[in-house]
Order: sequence, then C-alpha cells, then structure tokens
Amino acid sequence: MQSLEAELEQARALAVADLADAIESIGFECTRCGACCKGTGEDEHTATVFPDEVRELERTGGLDGEDDTDGASDWRDVARPMPYGLRETADGNREGETFEWALQTDGCGDCVFYEEDESGTGACVAHDDRPLICRTYPFSVALAGTSQPMGEAVDSVALPAQREAGDEEGLVRVHECEGLGRDISREDAEELAAALKERAVRELEEAIGVRDTYAPADPDPGEVVVHDSEGAKGIDGTPIDE
Repeated sequence: MQSLEAELEQARALAVADLADAIESIGFECTRCGACCKGTGEDEHTATVFPDEVRELERTGGLDGEDDTDGASDWRDVARPMPYGLRETADGNREGETFEWALQTDGCGDCVFYEEDESGTGACVAHDDRPLICRTYPFSVALAGTSQPMGEAVDSVALPAQREAGDEEGLVRVHECEGLGRDISREDAEELAAALKERAVRELEEAIGVRDTYAPADPDPGEVVVHDSEGAKGIDGTPIDE
C-alpha cells in the first residue's frame, strides 16, 4: 500500500480535464431529491466536514437566517463527532475517541442544513458554503486516504493513466443517485471535477495532519475526544490541552 504522502502526490497530479471526461461519460444533474442529505433507516446522515469548513458554516451557515459571528460557541450546531468507534452509554449518549467531524443532524437523522418546501423539493440552506463532500456528491476519488460517501459505489471510471498502465480499476467512483446518467455541460463537469480534485487533496492533507498530531487520549466516562488535523478537541471544537 502506498504511503499517504504518495497518495497525496497522486491526488495533486490528477488532471481536471480527465476527471471532467469521466464525469461527462457518466452524466449527472442534481434533481434536488434530497437523498444525499437524509439519513437512511436507523443510520444518521454522515458527511465528513473539515475544521475550517465548520468555522465557515458557523459564520454563514444560515441556520438562523442570518450571519453568525459568535465563533466556536455554535460549533455543535454545525458539526458532531464522527460516530465511528464511539461507544453508546446507558443514557443513549456516546463516549470515547473518534477521528474527524460529520455535519450535524436533526432529530430525524437528516443533515441539519437540509430543508424541503411544500412540494417536497429539497434545498440546502448553506448551499453556497456547503462542504466539498456535498459539492462533489455522488462522485469520489478512490485513494487510500480519501473518504467515501454513504452507500456502496455503483460505478467507476478508470482515468487515462490507469488504462495506459493496464489498470482498469476505476479511480473515479460514483455512488447511488437518481441524477446519474443525465446530460452535464462541459463547464459544469469541469467545475465539479475541480472540486473533486480539491476534495481528494484536502482529505489526504487532513489524514496526514491527523496522523502527525494524534496522541492517544484517555476520555473520562461520558466524554468524547475528536482527533482532527489541528489536534484533539472536545465536542464543541475547543482544543484539549495536552
């Protein structure tokens, strides 16, 4: 397996034009069905969000209809600890250590930024500032240090460099979405491709940062510690002193 640094160099070398070709070959148009913003069954919506994206959503997320400049006091309105690896306590809360942040969810397990109008058409109240994982759904880049959206990949496309090397394993993966197979303009495909490359690079930079700053914590009962690229934090995003 390649090192994270080698994967990062591979991500940085991705050609936006090649990614756009792959996206065009699949086709995509958002239908605003909201499926990618909702929980499924008993599973809450889980979308990875970077620390700087949390801070941007704190400022402009629109949960109260206007800009908020109060800072980290609203971190928990935007993000929650990634649930993987946490233990559920007797009172239904979670405790332990985990890595990274997920967008906050509402009482139904849907993304807290998701709304539906009277006709059932979905919308994101933070659309202009939505995280990269939301900007690029239903696509992902299959590198070891990148994250994959909820659900299994339903298709993949190999990029030219892979095919030249005799590797038909698709680096560009596609996840379930009713908007697949629809025509997409070259301009939109290139915009999506650029965001997809940026996301792959950012995810690998974050993974390296988490690895380099990680130190095992010993949370108290009922406490959660989140490790991200900036170090260990409490559930409100406040750094935990070593």
